[in-house]
Amino acid sequence: MQDYSLARRAMVDSQLRPEAVTDRNVLAAMGRVERERFVPESARALAYFDRPVRLGDGRAMMPPAALGRLLSELAPQAGERALVVGSGTGYAAAVLKAIGLEVVAVEADQRLAEAATAAGIKTEVGPLADGWAKRGPYDVMLLDGAFEDVPTGLVKQLAPNGRLAGAFSDRGVSRLVIGSVAGGSVSLRTIVDADVAPLPGFSRPQAFTFSL
Repeated sequence: MQDYSLARRAMVDSQLRPEAVTDRNVLAAMGRVERERFVPESARALAYFDRPVRLGDGRAMMPPAALGRLLSELAPQAGERALVVGSGTGYAAAVLKAIGLEVVAVEADQRLAEAATAAGIKTEVGPLADGWAKRGPYDVMLLDGAFEDVPTGLVKQLAPNGRLAGAFSDRGVSRLVIGSVAGGSVSLRTIVDADVAPLPGFSRPQAFTFSL
């Protein structure tokens, strides 16, 4: 039987720390939260590999190092309110909750939402691009996947000086980004390339074209 506690410790020491995950709260939370509980049983042996874990229908959990780096840059603080968009089976939400944040998780896929709830993360079900305005505003927002565009309605759910994190997808390449809100718009800062599966509903609007 696999020793998951040993695998968790190895994840922190050999994946997170070498990838500039320096926030002590993030390291401690990821060292405590049992990632294997949020992975499909058929893929449980891969829970602590530094690669996406496929959840079906094109969805996947972020690799541990990618999530850890995003959260470290996001610098979540106990007592803050967080929205996790596209929360999947709930792992990232569980990490934020372990740090001490008030977490709202929203997921469009009923199957994934039920898996998250079974793992202890109450999950709201609805369109991802709509967020969950009734519990906002949020100090931090994690888009738990790759996106090409951030809807204005989501940005408006962030508190003044709120922070946003996710992976920006540009022509098939995803890059971890941190966003800051000012004047009603979000400015993104690129961190590093990462293998992150896209979130449904966050494609860039297509420009109007016509052919002769």
